Amino acid sequence: MNQPEIAAFIIFIASIVTNNILLSNFLGMCSFLACSRQIPTALGLGVAVTFVLTCTTALNFAIYHYLLIPLELDFLKFIVFIAVIAAFVQFIEMFIERFSEKLYHALGIFLPLITVNCAILGASLFMITRNYNFIQTLAFGFGAGVGWTLAICLMAGLRKKMEYSDIPRPFQGVAITMIITGIMAMAFMGFAGMVAIQ
Repeated sequence: MNQPEIAAFIIFIASIVTNNILLSNFLGMCSFLACSRQIPTALGLGVAVTFVLTCTTALNFAIYHYLLIPLELDFLKFIVFIAVIAAFVQFIEMFIERFSEKLYHALGIFLPLITVNCAILGASLFMITRNYNFIQTLAFGFGAGVGWTLAICLMAGLRKKMEYSDIPRPFQGVAITMIITGIMAMAFMGFAGMVAIQ
């Protein structure tokens, strides 16, 4: 299917459910595993990731199509995309520190590490390989962020419940988290017949 034929709303829904950037592509796993212990922390990081994903995919689209391609500098896309992502993360870090110091300390080192969150760079690269137009890019960036937030908040809720569960010793810690992540991924892929993007 030619990508321009896909409606932006379909891309938005698919990027949340069937093509969840975390549960389908397993991008952004490091901060997902580290910051999914408390729901407020997970939600705060998810909102920050969604904001950065939406803004950077839109900016990277504009820079790629209106600057790099006309100047035949598309080989610099990795460096340029990472620079745009780093600038936005710096902005969001200063904003959170100013208006929510508690969340800033709860996120700790993982807030500046949004810069190297592979989900954010991956979304910008998917935008190019799938030949999305600007509206599709916005829908994909926002949907990917919402999908990532949904996945980390679900995991935070499940990990909170597991504190009161009798988990066998070999499965405690990261092991049970990885098992649950796999089960969540299979559950999300159960919707694959509904809508999918490639």
